[in-house]
Amino acid sequence: MLDQVAAHGGFSLILACEGDLEIDAHHSLEDVAIAFGTALSRALGERRGIGRFGFSLPMDETEAHVLIDLSGRPYSVFEGSFEASHIGAYPTEMTRHIFRSLADSLGAAIHVRVTGENDHHKTEACFKAFGRALRQAVARDGGGVPSTKGVL
Repeated sequence: MLDQVAAHGGFSLILACEGDLEIDAHHSLEDVAIAFGTALSRALGERRGIGRFGFSLPMDETEAHVLIDLSGRPYSVFEGSFEASHIGAYPTEMTRHIFRSLADSLGAAIHVRVTGENDHHKTEACFKAFGRALRQAVARDGGGVPSTKGVL
């Protein structure tokens, strides 16, 4: 799913993780999200010159809306549910948690809403829409800090 984020976000991503998969995927997925969010936050620096906000995406019967505000203030909202416990080895319950971990480590408000029938489509659409939201939010948009307060 991170490949989807990178591809739709318009950037490359190299990430390696060694975790306790013999127990379950929870901590590995959480740590990957935290590392990814932290790296993005560092790359954005003062967040000067970015668009700040971002996206919705239709995919087959699924709709995913990901709204992001790279404000420096972490907050996460996830509206959606999954019938299947797993998609392959991926536990669907982690989708909500991954977006919360990204919001916290990136310092962003991330609101995700997903509807549809197919859990694979819903999960994939969330990550694709997040990539597109990131692409919009980090796009160059002037030179100043995108805030009326002058700081994020």
